Amino acid sequence: MNDKTELVAAALNKLLADSFALYIKTKNFHWHVTGRHFRDYHLLLDEQATQILATTDLIAERVRKLGAMTVRSVGHIARLASITDNDADSVSAPEMLAELRADNLRLIDDLKLAKRIADDAGDNASSAVIDNWTDEAEQRAWFLLEAAGSD
Repeated sequence: MNDKTELVAAALNKLLADSFALYIKTKNFHWHVTGRHFRDYHLLLDEQATQILATTDLIAERVRKLGAMTVRSVGHIARLASITDNDADSVSAPEMLAELRADNLRLIDDLKLAKRIADDAGDNASSAVIDNWTDEAEQRAWFLLEAAGSD
């Protein structure tokens, strides 16, 4: 594996760690959301968590296709992830939506960086799938913004 391919794999592994962290946070908020829009938010967050989890396998498989190793443990994920946990006992629904939107926007920035790295490496396959993941994250951020506007 050359240096550029190693950079692509490293960028993808960071995306993978952040995707796992975002998945757990989204499920946490799904389980603990309350309020007058409970059903809508509960369903929205479950849909988003399912989408994020599906992406994790695709990211990991892309890393392996490059000939690199991917994350191996919760500890490894914690070392790579920039998405922070929220262990608060109580978070209001609007705060949940805002925090998840900010996390998805952070992920979008990392996806765009990973795309530039893949493009620089001439890795068309990674670049192409990153476009799909970016679109999904942008849609999640948009839905969270619009849902928050209902309060």
